Amino acid sequence: MTGVRVRGLTRRFGTRAVLDRLDLTLAPGSFTALLGRSGSGKTTLLRTLAGLDAVTEGALVEVPRPTTVVFQEPRLLPWAKVWQNVALGLAGDDARARASAALSEVGLGRHLDAWPLTLSGGEAQRVALARALVRAPRLLLLDEPFAALDALTRIRMHALVLELWRAHGPAVLLVTHDVDEAISLADRVLVLDAGRIAVDVEIDLPRPRDAANPTRAGLRRHFLETLGVKDLVA
Repeated sequence: MTGVRVRGLTRRFGTRAVLDRLDLTLAPGSFTALLGRSGSGKTTLLRTLAGLDAVTEGALVEVPRPTTVVFQEPRLLPWAKVWQNVALGLAGDDARARASAALSEVGLGRHLDAWPLTLSGGEAQRVALARALVRAPRLLLLDEPFAALDALTRIRMHALVLELWRAHGPAVLLVTHDVDEAISLADRVLVLDAGRIAVDVEIDLPRPRDAANPTRAGLRRHFLETLGVKDLVA
């Protein structure tokens, strides 16, 4: 299986290099979280891996296909039913059946013919996740997909994403501002700073990850200090 290999990736906005000769390797089937201050280039990297932004300097040596993205907003078409949103762009006579299977996996099997505006925020984001998974991606990119959800819905979505990752086995790259979310979900956490990977830590803790675990507390402190929020460290 093919993983992700990026070498010397540079992306400039004016004279500023948001990504500066960045090197990155992701193993097949891995779950990686990417932290960084606002404007550090996290979403720029994700968009480049997704093929949404062109590569002008450096190279995407390997990026597995298909690659799919779940954004912070569900981005559902309000004039299309839920199953049609999931099946958008799928070829073949079995598009509805495939959409139905994907929606069942995210707990929305009874919502095939619902309209997006009738869904809660958490349900809409589960539709977006089903739309990504129905394409059987080898790389799943998550761009702060839980940021707009309430705390309880986020917890449920975290559990769902882990369940689907284990079931389907794509490599996952999660962009987040939430240190606790990164530690809870990922097996590897990267911190992007000045356009490069400044911190690269393997998270060798069993799931579910106890907030009181001293190793977790130490990791949290380390990441917060790297992100410049020392005043919030307990």
